[in-house]
Amino acid sequence: MNAEPLSLTERRKRDTQLEIARTAARLFSDRGAAAVTAEEIAQQSGVAVRTFYRYFSSKEDAVAPLLTIGADQWHALVAAADPDENVLAALEHTISAVLTPRNAEEIEGLRWTLGLLHAATSDAALQHVWHRVNSDSEVQLRSVLAPAMPTETTPLTLRLLAAAATSALRIALEASAEIDRTLKDPSVLASHALDAFRQLTSGLDLAPVPSAS
Repeated sequence: MNAEPLSLTERRKRDTQLEIARTAARLFSDRGAAAVTAEEIAQQSGVAVRTFYRYFSSKEDAVAPLLTIGADQWHALVAAADPDENVLAALEHTISAVLTPRNAEEIEGLRWTLGLLHAATSDAALQHVWHRVNSDSEVQLRSVLAPAMPTETTPLTLRLLAAAATSALRIALEASAEIDRTLKDPSVLASHALDAFRQLTSGLDLAPVPSAS
C-alpha cells in the first residue's frame, strides 16, 4: 500500500529538517562535533535557533534524518529484490548496491558519512545517534525480510539475519572511516561489507526447523 502523500506543511518541515541535517553533517565532518554549535548549524541552515530546537533536541541529533534516509533506501532495495532469489544472495546484492556509488553525488554522500563517523569516534552523543539509527534500522529490516524468508523460519533466525546485514553495513562504514574517510577507492566499502556479511552468516541455517513429533 502506498503511503499517503505529504501535505505542503509536512513537506516544508521535512525539507527544513534535511537542510539542517546536511549542514550539521558537513560541519561535523569538516571540523568535528566539539567545534560546532547548534547556533552555527542554525545560522548556516538559514533558520532561527528556536526553529532548530523545535526539530532537534541537540546538535548531534540533527544528523539523524540523513542517516535515516540512508537506512530507508537500503530497506527499499531489499524490499524490491526478486522474490525468487535466495534471501542471502538478495541481501548480498543490495549490500553491494547501497555501498557502491554510481556518480559524484553518491561518492560525496559516502564521504560525508565517513567524515561524520570519524567525528563520532570522539563524541559520545554522536555515537549514540549513529547506534540508535542502526538499531531502529535493524528492527525495520526484520519486517522487510519476513515475507522473503523460507516457510517456518524461526523468529530467532530472522533476528540474526537482520542483525548480520545491519552490522555488516555498519562495520564496513566504521572501519572505512577509521582507515580512509576520503574514500580514495569507493569499491572497498562494498567489499568489506560483503566479507563481513558472509562471515556473520556462515553458520546461519535458513532451513525450516522440523516440528516435534
